[in-house]
Amino acid sequence: MVVPSLSRQGLRSRAVPSEEPFSSQLEAWLLTDGTKTIGALTDVFAEKAFAVTILFLMFFPALPLPTGGITHVFEAITVLIAAEMVLGVRRLRIPERLRRRDLGTSVTERAIPFMVRRIRWFERFSRPRWARLVSSRSFHRLSGLIFIGLALGAAVAPPFSGLDTLPALGAVAIALGLILTDIIVIGIGVAIGAGGVVLIVTVGAALFQGLRHLF
Repeated sequence: MVVPSLSRQGLRSRAVPSEEPFSSQLEAWLLTDGTKTIGALTDVFAEKAFAVTILFLMFFPALPLPTGGITHVFEAITVLIAAEMVLGVRRLRIPERLRRRDLGTSVTERAIPFMVRRIRWFERFSRPRWARLVSSRSFHRLSGLIFIGLALGAAVAPPFSGLDTLPALGAVAIALGLILTDIIVIGIGVAIGAGGVVLIVTVGAALFQGLRHLF
């Protein structure tokens, strides 16, 4: 579904319609006036703020690009947010300083449009599957545990190996599946993330044994 061309003035007070595909909602939010902050993002997508925030945080570690270690900050924040999910918190709580943080033009003009294109591809094939289960409180808690495991797996991946991309990509797919209420997309994310964690553990163990023999 393509968002019709609208002026910024016309979008000033426009709420994002929930019946639109998530990619279109995200595009519409980008066109609204005002500073683009994490707080503004979570306010717009209040019902799915946990999944949307984790989608953004883990999207960058999922890219096979050198990041200078900044992704570890995103992974740490993901663990904290996922812990709230495990505890059964229904409304996302993040520090006010983080809520007010401007996403920056590199995110709003490059990263998010890139993300929107990828999300739109998923939306072509996705539909609500087992939506009642996906939206349940128990599944919300379970998803938090999985996010913690994947974020930690990405964080402990051997440096410069690129292996952190797989757990992060799994987390991104799970978050998108929660947003789309599609158990199939969530299952794909779990498979990718679990495979990535197993690969990290295997490679890490091999490196450890090799270092033991050297020293």
